[in-house]
Amino acid sequence: MRYLIFFLFPLFFTPATAQLPITLEDIWQNGKFNPKGVPGFNFQNDGVHFTKLVGTTVEQFDLRTGEKSGVIFDAAGIETKNAPGWAGKFDGYVFSADESKMMLTTATEPIYRWSSKSDYFVFDPKNKNLSRLHEGPKQRYATFSPDNSKVAFECDNNLFFKDLSSGKTTQVTADGKKNGIINGASDWVYEEEFELVRAFEWSGDGRKIAFLRFDESFVPEFMMEKYNGEAYPEIEKFKYPKVGEKNATVSAWIFDLETGKKMQVGAACFGKEEFYLPRIEWTPAGQLCLTWMNRHQNHLQLILANPADGSCRILYEEKNKYYLDLHDVTFLADGSGFVVQSEKSGFNHLYLHDAKTGAEIRPLTKGKFDVTDFYGLDEKNGRVFYQAASKNAMQREIFSVKTTGKGAKKIAAVAGTNSGKFSKTFDYFIHTFSTANTPPQFSVCNRDGKLVRDLEKNAALQQIQQDHAVLPMTFFDFKTSENVKLNGWMIRPTDPKFQGQKLPTLMFVYGGPGSQQVTDAWKGGNYWWFQMLAQQGYVVACVDNRGTGGRGEEFKKMTYLNLGKYEVIDQVETAHYLGNQPFIDKDRIGIFGWSYGGFMSTNCLLKAPDEFKAAIAVAPVTSWKWYDSVYTERYMQTEKENPTGYAENSPVNYAEKLRGSYLLAHGLADDNVHFQHAAELSKELIAADKQFDTMFYPNQNHGIGKSKLHLYTLMTNFLNEKLKGKKEGEEVKP
Repeated sequence: MRYLIFFLFPLFFTPATAQLPITLEDIWQNGKFNPKGVPGFNFQNDGVHFTKLVGTTVEQFDLRTGEKSGVIFDAAGIETKNAPGWAGKFDGYVFSADESKMMLTTATEPIYRWSSKSDYFVFDPKNKNLSRLHEGPKQRYATFSPDNSKVAFECDNNLFFKDLSSGKTTQVTADGKKNGIINGASDWVYEEEFELVRAFEWSGDGRKIAFLRFDESFVPEFMMEKYNGEAYPEIEKFKYPKVGEKNATVSAWIFDLETGKKMQVGAACFGKEEFYLPRIEWTPAGQLCLTWMNRHQNHLQLILANPADGSCRILYEEKNKYYLDLHDVTFLADGSGFVVQSEKSGFNHLYLHDAKTGAEIRPLTKGKFDVTDFYGLDEKNGRVFYQAASKNAMQREIFSVKTTGKGAKKIAAVAGTNSGKFSKTFDYFIHTFSTANTPPQFSVCNRDGKLVRDLEKNAALQQIQQDHAVLPMTFFDFKTSENVKLNGWMIRPTDPKFQGQKLPTLMFVYGGPGSQQVTDAWKGGNYWWFQMLAQQGYVVACVDNRGTGGRGEEFKKMTYLNLGKYEVIDQVETAHYLGNQPFIDKDRIGIFGWSYGGFMSTNCLLKAPDEFKAAIAVAPVTSWKWYDSVYTERYMQTEKENPTGYAENSPVNYAEKLRGSYLLAHGLADDNVHFQHAAELSKELIAADKQFDTMFYPNQNHGIGKSKLHLYTLMTNFLNEKLKGKKEGEEVKP
């Protein structure tokens, strides 16, 4: 075994004279181990100032010095006669394009993963007047027009806009209906899988609004019960397209503010096969660009629609033998070109294309590495800013390159993970840095990566690491029997009382397409749970199987049509490899995963009972036929098209093979991976007369956020009993 150990803070790894115990209460209840962040940097147009919310004020600061420049909004000194319902508090804000107006959000309610609804108020700093945007139900995605004179928003599945000078509100659509028609916002599956929530865009001149219309009338409905102490549970119904079922019918429309007319666009170019429209954007030339993908998501087109007559043409097209990842398209403000991301070279890179013909002008990045984030294009200075895994799959660096594709340079490349958030002029950026053993650190750097000032070093948390004598997370790699090199990390107990013993081991897995767990980056809450287990004598390890990201297209996409097959093979080989280490007890290896990781941990226990003694699965997929259409069909096609892939890799089909100990936990209000997955697997396990442990969390969603302490206590007790033979409250040596 070859270890790559990063001794950035050696004192962390030196046993303290009086090691403090790590407790679940401190991790999940008291927040003792939470790293400090930095306030949201809302960069202003000048590139050197930012604003932040402080109590009930919005204050301005100099990015370079951190000094306060002024107060832009103070809830205590405003005129509210036109703002019925204003309670003096707000939870967010945005500026108009010229920063002459502000929009404040209040009483925000989350809906699903990314969506929310709020009451909005518009503030005019000139006269310090605050006005309510809309009476009635809460609204979504209120957005200023480019000329700052109007605001468009979605309410009750319809699209509206308000003229701020006259106060007149115009209803653009009237056919919106819950679980029927949605105008200007997305449905559940677009939000979850395409990360699209606001489905409307102002044209550059503010004279038109483009929007998507979702007809989900024929999409099957899913129901969840919520328990609130009443005689009958509350039933929540929403449209959720599962594999092979009907998706919402999506169409693109343009509304002309001057004529008051709507026009459907793009349909002539969409073809007859089923499709998705996951992005809409106006070009600098005033045409609407629609991103079109077929249902298999291996064919993508950028379609330009003419707002004058609705005609359309294909600007750009790409096909792939596996599937295509969705990326935003960036048009140059001068109208000359656009930037796309593609894996056509075998790795994800940036390409510049001609805005008129769609032809490739040149690659902006190239090499045998993946571009992992695109930060934007500084047209004034002719440079592109991006993040890449250029050293290896486990680390990230920040680069800039000329728009000629030459002169690439690293501007943040300390060994570990570097990410950036750039000001609007790209003169400065917030640099975030961490390693697997170093909590996040934040600083302000200039465009060349030179440090301007430190923001937060998380020194207090580093001291807490020392006080608790945390153990190093070390990196290793090994080759499988198929000669595939896999990367992993490990936390190994070093207390003298554990030396010379064969220790129980917990493997942590996610393993889904394009994901990564083995990165040299801070791991958050699970890091501290793993450290707690290591204090108690567990080895904790994680390996990224085939199908994960950071290593090019072929490594990532080789699991196509067989999700769970090669990933499980690699995790089984990992268990076998670890079991051969002199400090690990091969008969006491457990595996834990959540969501896709729960799918993996369940499959591993059922398919390799000789390698795994126990498994924990939280909110697992147990059959792909019960998951959503967009995600599953991207990687598996439909069950009708790929029956073998579904049958051979779904845990529900292997219930009779259970031999080890199994803990299954799930939230009853999980809108993502439905409780159905746990119920169906439980049914099969019971039918096979297999004993297992379960815990179900009423009213909790996919993250089980409000019950983390209970869940992690349950999982800890389960591991202690099944891997150590220790009952709750009983002291047993490993």
